[in-house]
Amino acid sequence: MQELMNDHHTPETEEYGISSFVYERRRPFHPERLTAWMSDWPEAIVRAKGTVWLASRNVLAQSLSQAGPSIQFGPAGYWVAALPEAERQAILAEEPELAQHWDPVFGDRTTKLVLIGIAPDKRRITAELDACLLTDEEMAGDWSLLSDRLPNVSTEQLEAALNSSGTARA
Repeated sequence: MQELMNDHHTPETEEYGISSFVYERRRPFHPERLTAWMSDWPEAIVRAKGTVWLASRNVLAQSLSQAGPSIQFGPAGYWVAALPEAERQAILAEEPELAQHWDPVFGDRTTKLVLIGIAPDKRRITAELDACLLTDEEMAGDWSLLSDRLPNVSTEQLEAALNSSGTARA
């Protein structure tokens, strides 16, 4: 109520130092390094959400959603690049903006996270996340050999969920 009596309103973003930034990369995360980073979540980040490209799950986009102490991680749908050729071509013809951002090797696979926090150290958080990405040597290796302890669902469970929601891709 006192705020209403003042001539000047200080937005919460200024008063509490709330800001956001987008972390976007076209290289997959190493599952173990990302797991370790998430287990030591930066206190400054109070909300995060987006799509994750995990090297050990190259067919399925992953969804990451965090609010306070709660972190949810799981499948978000198929990458268009992982779909059968005819289906992929139909989607690309239907959505030309997707084709504009298409990587010749990896297609639509990308990580895009919105991170919201109280005075977050963007440089430090970005560097920490970058350290979770595959190295050049790992990029050239067999990604199926990477250890992955993150929560997972079977393809059958995903198909059932996608069919009931009408969503087929990320």
